[in-house]
Amino acid sequence: MAVVLSKGGSVSLSKAAGPRGLASLTIGLGWDPNDASGAVWDLDASALIIDSANRVLSDEHFVFYNNLASPESSVKHSGDNRDGEGDGDDEQLVLELPLVPATGHSIRFIVSIDDADAKQQSFGQVKNAFIRVVNNEDDTELARFDLSDGASSETALTFGEVYRDGADWKFRALGDGHTGGFVGILRDHGVGI
Repeated sequence: MAVVLSKGGSVSLSKAAGPRGLASLTIGLGWDPNDASGAVWDLDASALIIDSANRVLSDEHFVFYNNLASPESSVKHSGDNRDGEGDGDDEQLVLELPLVPATGHSIRFIVSIDDADAKQQSFGQVKNAFIRVVNNEDDTELARFDLSDGASSETALTFGEVYRDGADWKFRALGDGHTGGFVGILRDHGVGI
């Protein structure tokens, strides 16, 4: 049974996995538009592998629909879902934890709304947004964070992160918006834009 987290909460994934072990995870991200205008909603999931100073290891460690894998393949993107239709995960990122570079302190998961300003869209118009962590060893959902409120005008959110704590891997629910949008998040983490 998955641990359901609230904003700021964390859970030890290593302990939640138990004897099954923890080597490969799927991070599922999902959302539904809460807008009857008929406008197309294209939300994009991405990941940053960052060091202990909150800086991306390299520009190639920014994984998104145009860079589907980090150099060592520790993070892989499933591809771009351009409308968010249907139930379940809209986009997925797969983590191979043994391949994460030793300097990779955490993997942060960001969702942004494509062309949000031109379409006048924000997360205040999105419903049922979530991030979930699945152990690929046995397809067990270990943790889940449902973003229900608090993101009215943001166009990009850091949903959560998987991070090292000694030999342990943990997940933290974030749900943090950024005043500078997606570009601001990337710049703050040192991604060359």
